[in-house]
Amino acid sequence: MKKLLLIITLFSFCINAQEETKDYSKNVTTLNSTIETLYTVISGDKGFERDWDLFKHLFHKNAKLIPTGKDKEGKQIARYMTPDDYINSSGKWLVENGFHEVEINREVQTFGNITQVFSTYESFKNKDDDKPFMRGINSIQLLNDGERWWIMNIFWMQETEEHPIPEDYLPKN
Repeated sequence: MKKLLLIITLFSFCINAQEETKDYSKNVTTLNSTIETLYTVISGDKGFERDWDLFKHLFHKNAKLIPTGKDKEGKQIARYMTPDDYINSSGKWLVENGFHEVEINREVQTFGNITQVFSTYESFKNKDDDKPFMRGINSIQLLNDGERWWIMNIFWMQETEEHPIPEDYLPKN
């Protein structure tokens, strides 16, 4: 019985050690792979668990996620979150409801090792939905440290009747 317990413990340790050493380096090698991974890792049908370790790997240790919107009084506000705050506030909702965010256009500006991306998105509950339930723009600031890309901030706003997405940020036909 003691040998069986020891074997189970060692096996469990090996599995945990293997999970901790996942190599996500290919996900942050290029600007494109970093942005694509961001959209992929938060997307999934109802019941689909997200890879939050991969999500956190995309972000610099001081990164912020900053959604904007109106408060109860109708005043425009911004809320500042860490990647962990985002997971804690939105992770369960994403799994319970299904959520696919799809990039439909990208405008990129780079100076040296910093890049600003205006990434227009559409959001769907299921990947087979025809019409998005929401659209908006993610303003993503990134740093290339010479080894990889880091997301420094994501600052976003949903499209509203008052603020439709400008033509410049929609796909060109």
